[in-house]
Amino acid sequence: MKHIPVMLEEVLQYLAPKNGETYVDATFGDGGYSEAILNAADCKVIAIDRDPTVAARAKEFKEKYGKNFVFKPGMFGDFEELIKQQIDGAVFDIGVSSMQLDEAARGFSFSKDAPLDMRMSCKGLSAADVVNNLSEQKLADILFEYSEEKKSRQIAAKIVEYRKTRRIETTKDLAEIIYTVIHKKHDEIDPATRAFQALRIFINDEIDELFCGLRGATKLLKSGGRLVVVDFHSLEDRVVKHYFNEMAGKVDGVSRYAPVVPDKKEVVFSQISKAIPPSEEECGRNPRARSAKLRWAVKI
Repeated sequence: MKHIPVMLEEVLQYLAPKNGETYVDATFGDGGYSEAILNAADCKVIAIDRDPTVAARAKEFKEKYGKNFVFKPGMFGDFEELIKQQIDGAVFDIGVSSMQLDEAARGFSFSKDAPLDMRMSCKGLSAADVVNNLSEQKLADILFEYSEEKKSRQIAAKIVEYRKTRRIETTKDLAEIIYTVIHKKHDEIDPATRAFQALRIFINDEIDELFCGLRGATKLLKSGGRLVVVDFHSLEDRVVKHYFNEMAGKVDGVSRYAPVVPDKKEVVFSQISKAIPPSEEECGRNPRARSAKLRWAVKI
């Protein structure tokens, strides 16, 4: 299934690409945002992605757009180190892409039985490593902190009980364990959804990466530069909302998810938006857009 870039019209509206300017697509994926930005103006796009499977797509872009397109393999948490120049705007599409969800072997989705993987970079600890080796308390903490799963302790206990007799190898193995705690009901969200989300966020260090990526982009934005973020669940959106408010001088505290507490507060954004939902028409056309929210900010 081809990845459909979510809220593309809104991204272009708030990023407002102009000729001669430089933009960063911090989550390249299938290149939907990059392509739209490059077609909207005679500008340069620097794209980042940790997923090695997108290299072929990036090569296609390089052949088509030449010097106007540059691809940087890596994590957007290393934004500042990867980009190393002033930019006019950046866009982040936070979360897992349709390509990753639909490729069964990546193990992101419980809708298809596959190896329990979930690694965006295809290296490091897999979801199978986590559920088979971490303590019951640590598993419960992950499930609650990263998805607010109310039955995190019961699920963690069932995982530990199951792995005493056999290793948890596949997405189906894990989903079936979860179903013994939370039974599936017709026309309701699959009870495995939250647990899979939590494991994916933990394995890929997504919250820390998001904070570091936002801070790196903010530092490199020129005066008047724009930062646009599309996210897909409440935890991510709280992180983005709090960060934008903090950088606009609208809050006193620091998010409990922040990896580093700033030494001093500084007003950096002159404008920030509230959460903008996708249109009903887009949700009808692309069901994966339903949970999306977009926020934008302008640097002083």
